[in-house]
Amino acid sequence: MTQSANSRPDNQEAHSLPTSEQEVLYLIQSLLAQQKRVEGLVHKQEMPRRELVENLVHSQHLAKLEQVLERLDTAMIAAVLAALDEEDRVTVWGRIKEERGDDILEKLDDDIREALVGSQPQQSPRIMLNAFELHNGRLRQIPVDTRDDLSNVRPIWVDLVAPTEKVRAWVGAHFGLDLPDPDELTDLEASARFYVEDNGEVHLHSDFLLDLQEESRNVAVAFILHKDILFSVRKEELPVFRLQRLRARTQPGYVNDGKDVLLDLYAADAEYSADALEDVYADLESAGKHVLQTRVSDEDAANILAEIAQAEDLNGRIRRNVMDTRRAVSFLTRGKFLSSSQQEDARQILRDIESLDGHTSFLFGKINFLMDATVGFININQNQRVNKLTTIGVVFTPINVIAGIGGMSEFSMMTQGIPWPLAYGGFIAAMGLFGFGTYQALRLYENRKAQREREARQLR
Repeated sequence: MTQSANSRPDNQEAHSLPTSEQEVLYLIQSLLAQQKRVEGLVHKQEMPRRELVENLVHSQHLAKLEQVLERLDTAMIAAVLAALDEEDRVTVWGRIKEERGDDILEKLDDDIREALVGSQPQQSPRIMLNAFELHNGRLRQIPVDTRDDLSNVRPIWVDLVAPTEKVRAWVGAHFGLDLPDPDELTDLEASARFYVEDNGEVHLHSDFLLDLQEESRNVAVAFILHKDILFSVRKEELPVFRLQRLRARTQPGYVNDGKDVLLDLYAADAEYSADALEDVYADLESAGKHVLQTRVSDEDAANILAEIAQAEDLNGRIRRNVMDTRRAVSFLTRGKFLSSSQQEDARQILRDIESLDGHTSFLFGKINFLMDATVGFININQNQRVNKLTTIGVVFTPINVIAGIGGMSEFSMMTQGIPWPLAYGGFIAAMGLFGFGTYQALRLYENRKAQREREARQLR
């Protein structure tokens, strides 16, 4: 990096952006480093309304970052994202406008793309309606805003996210079917999740995993296969769907019809669940390192229990998700809706799910072990406190006996003629000697007991 490049970033965004990838990368890294440095200083300061000041500083730096990103083309942003570390990459990705997201993701590697898509939910709350048709062996996404936009489209997949009743009505009227309300998908009985209508429509209601940093949950999705067109309806955007759209747009021959799209969505859901299981493994490994320490405090144990509880919740959701996917794929296989090549794809999905079952069962066992070990450390800490209280009680027992004797009237008769300061001073000294002697006797007993245990271990 040249000296001129180093001297420009502070005021460069106010005039003209650098042209080379390295200079742009340095500019964005400088903005991120400055943000962290200033926020760290503000966090350390004791001041009134500190949270308000922190939020203001955070917003100012993010606004400056957004200004820089708006003036970069998608290829440059993709190159910068690939060069940043994971934490900075997620921060920058969160400041990119949603309408530019897919174009940028197409230029990134699969691992980076999947990490970014799964890092946060879709930002825009707007109603989404997209149709996808085949063009030169690839899916071409066609935004649909009005009913007239569907007239010249021959889609194989129509995707609706949080559609209003009006949108569902005119889409259903155009294609001749009834689209379900996404708010009512969870009200279906288990037996009605997969069925075939008299007119040949195939209905599937499945759960898809949404694993975010803040929370994890299962999102209900309704699928309808109608005249070789796949319709999907759900309440919110899912990483699995977004990744599949990107893959089908960039890879020729990835899908050929609506059934291919449906199977690929189920296959991607299994992959997404496997990635989430890897996160559970990592979380439990971190918790296990703390549990296996020689000493775990009550505060550490509480934090470990919270981590284990989150891992157990996510593992349970993954198990439920793959079970639901298995049922859906088995329904398609038994119903003979698939071609021979699609049947093989379905069998491969079932094999992948079979392998995930073993992992979830293993994780449940590991979670139970870590939970028992953590609770065991809590019990040990409590026993140690009780043991200390017992020791104190034993030490003061003879003192209490002597104090009881000193409180009787006979004590005054026995010390008659002795000045009371001398009599009670000797009495207090006797209590101290009794207490000290009891304490030393307990120490001697504990030391001999520990020595016998060490000798017994050596003999083994």
